Amino acid sequence: MLIKSIFGGKSEMTEAGSKKCPVVLMTRIRLARNLADTPFPGWAKETRRREVLETCLPSVASLGQMKRGISAEIGTLSDLERQILVERHLISRELSNNSDAAGVVISKDQSISVMINEEDHLRIQVIKSGYRFKSAWNAVDAIDSALEEQLDFAFSQKIGYLTACPTNVGTGMRASTMMHLPALVISNQMEKVVRAVNQLGIAVRGLFGEGSDASGSIFQISNQTTLGESEEEIVKRLSSVLRTIIDQEMNAREKILEKDPRKLYDKIGRAYGILQNSHLLTSSECMNLASLVRFGVDLEMFPEKTRNIVDRMFIECQPGHVQYHAGENIESNARDAFRAEYMRKQFENVARPLFNIHESSDKDDTPQSDPEQEAE
Repeated sequence: MLIKSIFGGKSEMTEAGSKKCPVVLMTRIRLARNLADTPFPGWAKETRRREVLETCLPSVASLGQMKRGISAEIGTLSDLERQILVERHLISRELSNNSDAAGVVISKDQSISVMINEEDHLRIQVIKSGYRFKSAWNAVDAIDSALEEQLDFAFSQKIGYLTACPTNVGTGMRASTMMHLPALVISNQMEKVVRAVNQLGIAVRGLFGEGSDASGSIFQISNQTTLGESEEEIVKRLSSVLRTIIDQEMNAREKILEKDPRKLYDKIGRAYGILQNSHLLTSSECMNLASLVRFGVDLEMFPEKTRNIVDRMFIECQPGHVQYHAGENIESNARDAFRAEYMRKQFENVARPLFNIHESSDKDDTPQSDPEQEAE
């Protein structure tokens, strides 16, 4: 029932993509909150964790923003249901592995999810497609304020919100974007970019956060520090770094097109051909091929409507989603075959790429200096 509801509605993640800022797939802001005078989940006995769940779950579910949403205890979900929620970024891997008095509440449009008894008592998350920090912050701040009227959060006048991990103390806020950076990957510049932004207190991770790889040239970029700055200051500093990364990506695209466009045409043409004709595809290979097609959309080789197909593929080529569409749990080789068949169907009606892009590449496709302002 839960997964049918998830697949039946639109998702900010699967509907991501903004022509005004093609580099940024998604914006996310997450707040860590804990109940006052209550042990953190990692230290609490099951009875206390159960008390927290029974207190927080109805409070979150009663919010206006969560009307007609979904509430569930993690322990009642199947392995496949948990995996699909992770693949949609609605819960963390850590919560999916925790069946001990843990829960989640998800809004109807899947833009809001609140995890209960993850590392902290509450992890409040808002996801918006494209580059939309202002919208994400307004939404998460409203939820935080509404919950604070019902729950007594652990807070110090001196240092801010108290959290299980010291790196979250203060605002308890992690702001991040999912960025699609194929040109920086192709031109081997990502390592240099990662080193530079790390020195500014910014973290660069793969699609599923810490420890995950960067399949599809998708990177999650977020603040590392939460203490000593306000939420607005954190977002302002992060936005400044993100604008620099966007500029670097766009410059790398121009240089690739100037230096040896045939190599790029070949990569994109092969990606299109494989997705249309292959009979075995791993999820990683599928992500990388979809990334090249998305790059082609940005360069106007494919119609703009292809972007949504590709963005859905990033999610639906994952193992949990493939098994759901297959209607049964299937082994790795069978998943690769089913994934390839599924992608062939998705690409049946996608027009062939246009490679006469010299004229279109002369157009100013670079995002404006403040892409969020346009997106809002």
